[in-house]
Amino acid sequence: MPSDSLLPSLLTRMVDCQLEKAFAASPQELRRLFHGRSGVIPQWSQVIVDWLPNVIVIRLYAQINQELLAALIAFTASKEAVKGVLVQKRGRGRETEFDIVYGEVPALLICEENGLKFEIEPLQNQNFGLFLDMRHGRQWLREHAQDKKILNLFAYTCAFSVAAVAGGAQLVANVDVSKKALSVGRRNHQLNGHQKQLTQFMPYDMLKSWSRIKKPGPFDIVVIDPPSFQPGSFVAQNDYAKVLRRLDQLTSDNALVMACHNDPAHTSDFVKDLMAQMCPEFEFEQRLAVPEEFYEDNSEKSLKVMIYKKRVNTA
Repeated sequence: MPSDSLLPSLLTRMVDCQLEKAFAASPQELRRLFHGRSGVIPQWSQVIVDWLPNVIVIRLYAQINQELLAALIAFTASKEAVKGVLVQKRGRGRETEFDIVYGEVPALLICEENGLKFEIEPLQNQNFGLFLDMRHGRQWLREHAQDKKILNLFAYTCAFSVAAVAGGAQLVANVDVSKKALSVGRRNHQLNGHQKQLTQFMPYDMLKSWSRIKKPGPFDIVVIDPPSFQPGSFVAQNDYAKVLRRLDQLTSDNALVMACHNDPAHTSDFVKDLMAQMCPEFEFEQRLAVPEEFYEDNSEKSLKVMIYKKRVNTA
């Protein structure tokens, strides 16, 4: 374990390295700069650092040494490309606090991922509009979307939908209980010049609206990317199975399913066991790797993105 005297320089070197990679790819690309949950620096396990051009966001999931935090803020603020530094204090079940500690942080940013544009609100809610660890999932969908009908459950701001339409999808139906999030999704499609007839937006509580959701189907690909713990809306432990039991009704022959789960308390067996119980006609194909900046020693604590394929009944 590094000594306390080495902590600031060790973290800033890691952040600097990731910043250089981000700039080399594209200055407008969003990027995770430091993923504390990886455990690479145990004393910083409750810290996340993100790059939202041209803003640094430091997320704190617990109290940390204020001298160390000050060193991180001073380092990031010293970078020429950084126009603002935002500290976000958050945690499960508590209000999120925002503190602009350097420069200016706009209420709205237009950022990019793999050439696609997204509307980002760094000062709104716990999540600013795009989950960075799902980059490989969006790229997989883009590569498999050609001429497909796609159902995007828990669509949030429709980032999967943007990737799917960019990949040539025939139709994407986006379902989310939040009308506000879906409105951002519409604007994300507009930012990318997508035709309106390629998308549908369904502001429904999906657990009560399956008859309406299945009307545009059957679907060739279903994306399931729920919150792991959102009381009153969706709690994975109780509700994930309710979604999976509907898959056979929603899908075409040979359909693909992307089943996602991001609770470190659950291994990939959580989803695998539910899939086997609720929809045994779907076979596991692969688990997508997380982006390298999200690496964790124990991969079972990181994001789980699993691909399944529906068996064709030849009987």
